[in-house]
Amino acid sequence: MAAPASPPAEEMAAPAGAAAEEAAEEEAASEASGERLPELLEAGWRLLEEVESGAEASSGAASVQRKVQRGIALLERAAAAVAQLDLFSRQEELEEVASADVRFLLVPALLGALVLRQAGGGGGGERRLEQVRRARGCFLDFLRLCRDYGAGRFAMPPDDPHDDPPDPAPHDPARQHDALLAMAHARQAKIQRYKQKKERENRLASLKTFIDSGQAEEEQIREFYMLQITKWINVSLEEIESIDQEIAILSRRDALKQGTAARPSHASRPPMKPFILTRDAAQAKVFGAGYPSLATMSVDDWYEQHRKRGALPDQGISQRATAGTEEQQKDQEEVPEEEEDSVWKAREWDDWKDVHPRGYGNRKNMG
Repeated sequence: MAAPASPPAEEMAAPAGAAAEEAAEEEAASEASGERLPELLEAGWRLLEEVESGAEASSGAASVQRKVQRGIALLERAAAAVAQLDLFSRQEELEEVASADVRFLLVPALLGALVLRQAGGGGGGERRLEQVRRARGCFLDFLRLCRDYGAGRFAMPPDDPHDDPPDPAPHDPARQHDALLAMAHARQAKIQRYKQKKERENRLASLKTFIDSGQAEEEQIREFYMLQITKWINVSLEEIESIDQEIAILSRRDALKQGTAARPSHASRPPMKPFILTRDAAQAKVFGAGYPSLATMSVDDWYEQHRKRGALPDQGISQRATAGTEEQQKDQEEVPEEEEDSVWKAREWDDWKDVHPRGYGNRKNMG
């Protein structure tokens, strides 16, 4: 009995990337199957870090979008579990929250970061507008939790980017001074956050080694997640600012599209032929004889023609708009063919004179 043929080498060497991705999917599914809150948070957080640190983090590749969708599903279940367990309350202080539960404050911020990395999809600008608004809501939920627990000092963004009331007195010096002070404070706060960012990242990297090894003490665990909360407060404020700018751009683009679709198409006016405006008919004959390629018109003729079209200042604009184009088109249609031929002949003669100046052919016996 013949031994079964071994599969070709190409079939045995399956792509390592596809196998690793399938393994990651199975691991994520197995972690989520138990619906345990810590595993849901860690799995969704890990997928976010993979998306941010990967070479295709800024692209809409299918592999990246699969990770984004899996992370969103995991963190949505984690948010539902946090709400069901009623872990956080406005009546308690941050010190009263257990060190193992502080990390769950991060769920809405991580969810917003993943929602923001979704591809636009087939809905165009409307689909993207829906995504950024949802991400903004997630970041706002996280900032409200931090504000209620006093986790950081920061100015809350408005619930809606269009909720800012207009300034009733834009030229009031006192209000302008207050606005300049607010801008200066915001700039100083950004500079301070930037200076603290490097120090915080170094401290997080040193604490993460203890967290991953399972040897961290309770104080180290709490410090690690409190630093993460501070980090994500800054990230949320920056992301909301960028989202508001993107919402304004998307809304303006949609308004321009609607305006272009509703704008009626206007027929282009035919170009006017040049002519010489003379004082009277006698002068028109003189200039007409000297410049046969240009039409001549006296002031009286010009006035009579514009009066018929209703284009004079004392005749209004409505009559000019309705009759002007038709009269011009009719006048151009009535131009005889002989005049057109004379115009072309005159132009050809002018072109020939430009190339052949006077005395061009008289070159005989000139040494």
